[in-house]
Amino acid sequence: MTAVQDRATRPTGAWLPGDPVGNRRFADLGALDLENRQRLETVRLAYETWGELNADASNAVLVLHALTGDSHVCGDAGPGHRTAGWWPHLVGPGRPIDTNRFFVIAPNILGGCQGSTGPASQAPDGAPYGSRFPHLTTRDQVAAERLLQHHLGIDAWALVIGGSMGGMRAVEWAVTHPDDVERLAVIATSARASGDVIAWNSAQIAAIEAHPGFAGGDYHHLDADSGPAAALGVARRIAHTTYRTAVELDTRFGNGPQADEDPVGTRDGRFRVTSYLDHHADKLARRFDAGSYTVLARAMSTHDVGRGRGGIPTALSRITARTLVAAVDSDRLFPVTDSQLIARHIPNADLLVIDSPAGHDGFLLDSPPLNRRVEDLLRDADGSDGEKPSAKPHPGGATAR
Repeated sequence: MTAVQDRATRPTGAWLPGDPVGNRRFADLGALDLENRQRLETVRLAYETWGELNADASNAVLVLHALTGDSHVCGDAGPGHRTAGWWPHLVGPGRPIDTNRFFVIAPNILGGCQGSTGPASQAPDGAPYGSRFPHLTTRDQVAAERLLQHHLGIDAWALVIGGSMGGMRAVEWAVTHPDDVERLAVIATSARASGDVIAWNSAQIAAIEAHPGFAGGDYHHLDADSGPAAALGVARRIAHTTYRTAVELDTRFGNGPQADEDPVGTRDGRFRVTSYLDHHADKLARRFDAGSYTVLARAMSTHDVGRGRGGIPTALSRITARTLVAAVDSDRLFPVTDSQLIARHIPNADLLVIDSPAGHDGFLLDSPPLNRRVEDLLRDADGSDGEKPSAKPHPGGATAR
């Protein structure tokens, strides 16, 4: 697969060199030693920034995306960004994370496919990593993000915030590097991957890896019709069902047919809910990589802040950040009890339960109570009382605009 291959003919939705860069920046961070004693010799993280770093670098906010998210937290769709930003109500000028006050950094996760090193990336030998890409853990991904922190000249984060898999990394950040995290917001997440989360991840991984087009992970030389896009779509259908609720799906779609299709009289006729899942499957296949999906789902399943640290309560007690923990009351993937456990063991943590019928995906929707709590958490963060801080030159990184 060449970097300039037409996107429509590729077996992957990954961003590749030669594609429009959009607002991405790139940081080449050198080698990374992994938990399993393997080494990634060259690590690159793609990231986006908003706002300006102040003179003492005290106003930096780290935003961490979920499983199939990316660095495009806010902003329109356009060249280089196939979809609009995924948290526009929370990040931006005048928003709770106000980019007139804060320097906001959002990296694409290690193992991802939107500019950061992952299975679709070129290995040192010039070919895609594919099946040679190493197994990662949540801690490995945080270690890569800390390399980015140092690359940018930031000593501590005014806030680390994330939801779902991003929340897993956020809490891991605060446990592993408590002196680097002044404020913490973890949303719709857990202190460890539950048996239920691991089970759903395993089903999604199996759906992808059983497809002949996955070719053991070495499919990047194939054309689009021969690759694993259909399998990635199956994984997305499984996942998306867990992101919503049974009540919501029945209320919105029931057992109604899609338009003029006949799911009772024909095998090809679809129910409305089937069409809905098909739509989300097709969207993901156009912007994501199947190999990245399996790498990230496996990494998500490794998450356990208590592993090797005396258990979850002991690990969470290390956190010194002012902390907001938020749960969605209808979330069946990360139930409220997961957030209650985190809040109970982080000293002086604040717990918010968001009322939403949307299930796990409620963390991505505009929530006035969440907006207010994040705004309160940051009220005195940069010492500016809302005034725009004096700027420090941006430390840069390899950039192609």
